[in-house]
Amino acid sequence: MQPDDLHLHLRDGDILKAVVASTARVFRRAVVMPNLKPPITSVKQAIKYRERILSAIPDRINFTPLMMLYLTDHLSKEVIETGYKEGVFFGAKLYPANSTTNSSDGVTDIRKIDSLLETMQSIGMPLLIHGEVTDLDVDVFDREAYFIERTLIPLLSRYPSLKVVLEHITTKEAVEFVENNKGKLGATITPHHLHINRNSMFDGGIRSDFYCLPIAKREKHRIALRKAATSGEPCFFLGTDSAPHLRNFKENSCGCAGIFNAAFALESYLEVFDQENALDKFESFSSIFGAKFYGLPLNSERITIVKSPQLIPNFLEVKQNDKIIERIVHFHAGKILEWSVVSSYSIVQSKL
Repeated sequence: MQPDDLHLHLRDGDILKAVVASTARVFRRAVVMPNLKPPITSVKQAIKYRERILSAIPDRINFTPLMMLYLTDHLSKEVIETGYKEGVFFGAKLYPANSTTNSSDGVTDIRKIDSLLETMQSIGMPLLIHGEVTDLDVDVFDREAYFIERTLIPLLSRYPSLKVVLEHITTKEAVEFVENNKGKLGATITPHHLHINRNSMFDGGIRSDFYCLPIAKREKHRIALRKAATSGEPCFFLGTDSAPHLRNFKENSCGCAGIFNAAFALESYLEVFDQENALDKFESFSSIFGAKFYGLPLNSERITIVKSPQLIPNFLEVKQNDKIIERIVHFHAGKILEWSVVSSYSIVQSKL
């Protein structure tokens, strides 16, 4: 059955128009992250952003963006209650302040949003977390593990009924913690964290296209993630964290974090499941576990993927008034993947 992408960045403007089809042609639904400039902190902003997404989707493709609210220190609980009850917000995203791209408006202290978390728990609204501390005394490769210890464990204790997803996990510690709390905690796993470790960023020089946050970790963590994704455990499910950036923001003295993997995400995941002899578990990981965790109906549409090698192009073109203005690098650019999507049945059928 057709999969869902439960963690996606679409950006806005010309980038949105360039990248949204890559997701919509394959995924039936996607949880769209709210870290724009300015961030999505109101019902009105979310509605308008959803309209921009839908207007950028190619004709006849059936795709549903699931909108997220960006949590801040000063957000009112009325925004949460109204947006969730009216079906505008699918959930809310917790970015610790300055933890990743466009997170400067994020939460500075988890206790400052206690009233928001209490409201979310009472109405059943999911909380999606970028799980890293930002303390300067904590090594960047240890930020996820420290977040679990310092923030996540107390949070789950204070709000035992809150539906929580730890996004884009990257460490063995996160895998073990989610497994030990799988009754009340889920986790998304990206394709790039299944393929690369931290050495990849320095292969032949500084490779900015492999820089993402949370940052790729040691090989032992990559192995743990591959075992988790292919384990058949329902607490782990697909979320690409596809995060496009233009070249001038990646090839920069202070390059942005993010990997654009949306166009060939399923093929990338399948490469891993094939290598781990777990193809029989892929549909559950990509199409069932996440939907069930969130209480969504399973998709009735189907998609066909075959083992047929394809060369991944280097770039996706970004256009303005039909003129190419920039390029975004694909994950696996210039490499061959062994799988190919050959048909999708999310097309809205013509009445003719």
